[in-house]
Amino acid sequence: MNKEFLDFRSDTVTKPTPGMLDAMMSAKVGDDVFGEDETVHNLETKMAATFHMEEGLFCPSGTMTNQIGIKCFTNPMDEVICDQTAHVYRYEIGGIAFHSAASVRLLHGERGILTPELIEPEINEDNIHYPNSSLVVLENTVNKGGGACYTLAQIAPIHHLCNVKGLKLHLDGARIFNALVSTGDKAAEYGKYFDGISVCLSKGLGAPVGSVLLGSKQTIAKARKIRKAFGGGMRQAGFLAAAGIYALDHHVDRLKQDHDHAKELSIALARTSYVKSIMPVETNIVIFEVAAGAAQKIADQFKEKGLHCNTTSASTIRLVTHLDLTPEMINRAIDIILHL
Repeated sequence: MNKEFLDFRSDTVTKPTPGMLDAMMSAKVGDDVFGEDETVHNLETKMAATFHMEEGLFCPSGTMTNQIGIKCFTNPMDEVICDQTAHVYRYEIGGIAFHSAASVRLLHGERGILTPELIEPEINEDNIHYPNSSLVVLENTVNKGGGACYTLAQIAPIHHLCNVKGLKLHLDGARIFNALVSTGDKAAEYGKYFDGISVCLSKGLGAPVGSVLLGSKQTIAKARKIRKAFGGGMRQAGFLAAAGIYALDHHVDRLKQDHDHAKELSIALARTSYVKSIMPVETNIVIFEVAAGAAQKIADQFKEKGLHCNTTSASTIRLVTHLDLTPEMINRAIDIILHL
């Protein structure tokens, strides 16, 4: 990263580490559409075992794994229940409607966190006028919620409700390992609660490409065909899968450093006069509020000083920490924040 360029726009901007590049270059590959790529198979098996689920499917992106999962668990004219901030609703270009011909019931959780009490009244009764409520989607961590985390204790009663009501439960786990590091919960416990889990490799884990959809053997067999229809069948994808395996082996525990860096940034922001409020920082995302209409101006001022970030509304700004940001870079960012 250029010394003059501190990139806090997202944790998707990272470059492969030297060790990851070595793993990629030495990967054993084959044609994955023919089921012959050993490294892809190893990644899928490793991820499934990590979350105690039967099988996995490697895809190019988290958007694809989410949309395949939703299509696996719904039929046309069904309804998907999720928070109004959910990535599957806001940032996947209307894919639920386009791919699955399903409608969406939007809820308003605290920082995007849903509860059984919020979900149950929104499950449609069997009525000719209503779409069939068939799927609940949770997001962990919640991007628009400033990296807010579900704990397993919060997930368990939602699973119970879905089980009683006959709904499937899917997890958009774009930053699930950030949540696990923050809460101390065990990945292996997740498998008993979710019908599908999307795990992204190209955010906090630092891989250049990819996400894995987890589910039952039956679900993944269906998902594999849907992936092909989506154009997601890849050939010698083991070069990319090797990066995911390396990330799982080397980049999970270090996520705590990203969380610590985010807390340091929030402490500095709290000392400024231009910040009105800051969302609680649980993981690697910091969202803070400035005066109405001032967010883009402040983001532009940051950029002039070499700190790049994104606005999330006319009055809010987001900073995201990641493995390419060293402690020295965090200190430089703090200096910019304090002397804007």
